[in-house]
Amino acid sequence: MGVSSLSDGVVTLSPLCLDDLDAHLAGEDDQLVRWLNGGPSNRADTEEYIRGCMKLWATKGPHRAFGIHVVGHQDLVGTMDVRFGTEEPSDDQVNLAYGLYPQWRGRGLATRAVHLACRFAASEGATRALIRAEPENAPSIAVAQRSGFRYVRRSQDEDGTWYDHYFRDL
Repeated sequence: MGVSSLSDGVVTLSPLCLDDLDAHLAGEDDQLVRWLNGGPSNRADTEEYIRGCMKLWATKGPHRAFGIHVVGHQDLVGTMDVRFGTEEPSDDQVNLAYGLYPQWRGRGLATRAVHLACRFAASEGATRALIRAEPENAPSIAVAQRSGFRYVRRSQDEDGTWYDHYFRDL
């Protein structure tokens, strides 16, 4: 797998695994469905997704999914996705996507997780990170800004969704 975990003493990122399945399903709320997941999760699909993530870790694939944990707590508190080579033509760029479960929001944990994910991405050769957030997703935009990302542009996806792009050099 290459990386067992990354920590700053408060937050730990560990490769997402099947041990995280129940906590993820229990932690999902309307905000995660709206801004991150694109729809409600179910057990079978989430298990399949996590198994796929584990395979990508084993093969150093372009998508690495982390579970976010708080030091001293066993439970999963959210997830962090690091996707390599997501913006044409840059293979040395990563796209970060993150979400915390409701009871863990507002504590600065997502910002810490973003810093750790950037450290990981840089160690894997990435030179720039991207966070895409819908303009109405104020909490995600605040995390990007607190993490040193700067607004660069707005774009519209094929489905009509608008995204603000925030970049940070690694």
